[in-house]
Amino acid sequence: MSVRISPSILTSDFANLSAELSKISSADWAHIDVMDGHFVPNLTLGVPVVESIVAASPLPVDCHLMIDDPDRWAPQYVEVGARSVTFHAEAAHAPIRLAREIRSMGARAGLAVKPTSAIEPYLELLDEFDMLLIMTVEPGFGGQKFIEQMMPKVRRTREAVARSGLDVWIQVDGGISRTTIELAADSGADTFVAGSAVFNAQSASDEIAALRDVALQHSCGSSRSSLRAKNVTGQNVAE
Repeated sequence: MSVRISPSILTSDFANLSAELSKISSADWAHIDVMDGHFVPNLTLGVPVVESIVAASPLPVDCHLMIDDPDRWAPQYVEVGARSVTFHAEAAHAPIRLAREIRSMGARAGLAVKPTSAIEPYLELLDEFDMLLIMTVEPGFGGQKFIEQMMPKVRRTREAVARSGLDVWIQVDGGISRTTIELAADSGADTFVAGSAVFNAQSASDEIAALRDVALQHSCGSSRSSLRAKNVTGQNVAE
């Protein structure tokens, strides 16, 4: 199973953002948290700033929209160059229609759920999304403590993806460190958002490498889930 590291620039030095982006060039994605002060209490970036980041980033940009009315705003982030746009199930009025619009514009469509939201209503709709984001903190602020109780939700999601045979990424976001990435990878996550762990490290590139190594070592957890799914269904499933 592939492992993807997506550093969140929320905890970077915004006064030196171009240099901060260069520090994470060994990662797979640059993760941008867009917050509107309504869906979550914090206020961060908007479309014009994201457009500038896309132009400066050595990595494809993954936008996580923690905003009200993503049905209206999400396509604009694709228009300015985001390669992946994730919106919250709790905020979207028509999530399937929005995911289809994002995909039709050439970007990956992700669906996020808060810790208190169930993932099950969306597991029958996996073919409509490229990624499911399971929040491992309450969205809105960086530097929060990882919620380990979300791991059963990750496992159930991995088992559903395995049964489907689809290439749907499972992302976790919040409190990701060398310790918690082990738990998340073992539970079946394959895409990891890490902010403080990367940008507060002495060497961002070394920390990215360390996180990747730990995740790869423990990604066998998803393989076990896939095998369990195969045994239940009697069918071959894709990793």
